[in-house]
Parts: sequence; C-alpha cells; structure tokens
Amino acid sequence: MCERRRSAGVLVVAVAVLSLGAGSAVAATGAPEPPAVVPESELVPGVAPGPGQPWAVDTPDQVLPPKVYTPGAKEDAVEPKAAAPGTYDLVEYVPLSDAVSKVSCSKLTGPYQKQIEQWLKLKADGRQSAADCKAIQKFQKQYGIKPAIGFAGPVTWYQMMLLSARKDPNAEKNCPVRSYRVACVDLNRQVTWVQKGSKVIYGPVQMRSGRKGYATRAGWHTVYWRHKNHWSTLYNSPMPYAQFFDGGQAFHAVYGSIYTTVGSWGCVNLKLGDAKRLWGVLKKGDKVYVWGHRTGT
Repeated sequence: MCERRRSAGVLVVAVAVLSLGAGSAVAATGAPEPPAVVPESELVPGVAPGPGQPWAVDTPDQVLPPKVYTPGAKEDAVEPKAAAPGTYDLVEYVPLSDAVSKVSCSKLTGPYQKQIEQWLKLKADGRQSAADCKAIQKFQKQYGIKPAIGFAGPVTWYQMMLLSARKDPNAEKNCPVRSYRVACVDLNRQVTWVQKGSKVIYGPVQMRSGRKGYATRAGWHTVYWRHKNHWSTLYNSPMPYAQFFDGGQAFHAVYGSIYTTVGSWGCVNLKLGDAKRLWGVLKKGDKVYVWGHRTGT
C-alpha cells in the first residue's frame, strides 16, 4: 500500500558507487567471471534518478481492508499533489559494473535477453552480442530509456510489452468481454486497461503489480471503495486516487518509479496521470479481472 524503502546501507553504497567516474573503477585481479545471464536481483538504476524518484520504492499492500467511509465534498475537492519532474523517467536497471564504468554499449547478457531479441527480430539465442547491443540501444534511445547502453533489462522489456498492447490489448482474449465496464489487469505484460464490450475505453497503461509472496490476487473482483486522497495509516504513505477492489489491494498512484525490479506488496501501482484518468473512468461496483503472473513471482 504505500512507500517503504530498502536497506539504507544498500542505497548508500549504490549512490556512492554511481557517483564514481569511469576512471575510479579499480579492476580486481583474479575476479570471478560474470554469470552468463545477469539476474534481475543484481541490477541497479543505470543513472541517478530525479528528485521525485527515490532509489528504491516498494509499495506494501495493506494486509486488511481500509476503514471505509464517505469522504465529504470538501475532501473530494482536493486534488492530490503533483509528482516531481523526473518521477516516472524510464530508468533502466543495469549491472553495477556497467553503471560504474559508464559503458557505451553493454557486453553483458540481460535477464530479458531472449525476449527482447525476439521482439526486435534478432537472432534469439539469449546471448548478448555487439549487434544485439546496438539494436537494443537504438530502441532505448527512441523511447527515452536511460542509460541507452543496450542492456536487455526489465524497463526495456516492459516498454516493448506496452507497445505490443496498444493496438489491441485484448487480442488474446484473456480479459472477459462483458456489456459492462471491466478493468483488465494483465500481470504477464504489466499493463492494465478498461474495456466495455470489446471497446477499450482506457489505456492500456503500464503498471506495477505485487511482488513474490504478495502477488496481486487473480480472478474477478469488484471496486468497493474509492478514496481520492487515501493515506495508508498502516505504512504512513500516500495512495492518490485509490480504488480498492480486493481487501487492501487497490489501483493507486505512487510518487516514485513503477519500474522497479521488485513489485508492489499487492496493489496495482500507476503513474499519477494514469491513476487520475482511471479515477474518471471507473465507478464503485465496476468489475476488475486479474490474470497471469509478474516475472519472478
């Protein structure tokens, strides 16, 4: 449900290391060879995030449903504060060695290597090559992903998933078509949209769903409470434009990146603008359908 940071010690180390120039990196003799594929758990932001994007942001799911009440007109008239510039920048997660050395084109194999190769119609052998790096780098530059060093990371992959979903998000018919509004939550591609019948009336937009052990619960749900300026008393953090659909799980905005390698603690996290638009589309009683699973869950 809201904001909680990782170990401060880990963040301090990451900040300190990224502040080093390429000339400050010291090569250790006899260092072990890097793994064939760099696992997602070992990646760090490739560039320092902007002021509105903390180094690591998790959003724990409230274990119990919130206390439901009817907000007054005065409360509802207040719009949540704006997000700071740079909050939702597409900052790729890359190996620490690449971030420190500020490489121009990564030689390392990313966790989404084969999927990205397939999407770009490259030789899908799951191994990084100079040609792969240049092709991935070109895509990253086109869509403003930083750093554009050709590493096959999660942000690049999920951007491809969004592009694939834009023309017809329900092409595979995973979300049931009904005469009424259905909010579709695709955990596989980390995108969400709203459809009425076969017409898409919102999205698709990117999202962040629950992490391992706290997965966003699959199946049919119903929007049972909406609270524009919700504040998690359990985790002492904001949940703008919250729309609860299953216990403590809700659609809501976060004031931090949704492109983290770990998921939320169950909620469907959105960028502020996307959450605001969804607020204007869904109503109490609308249906939500969730399927699939987030990578690593």
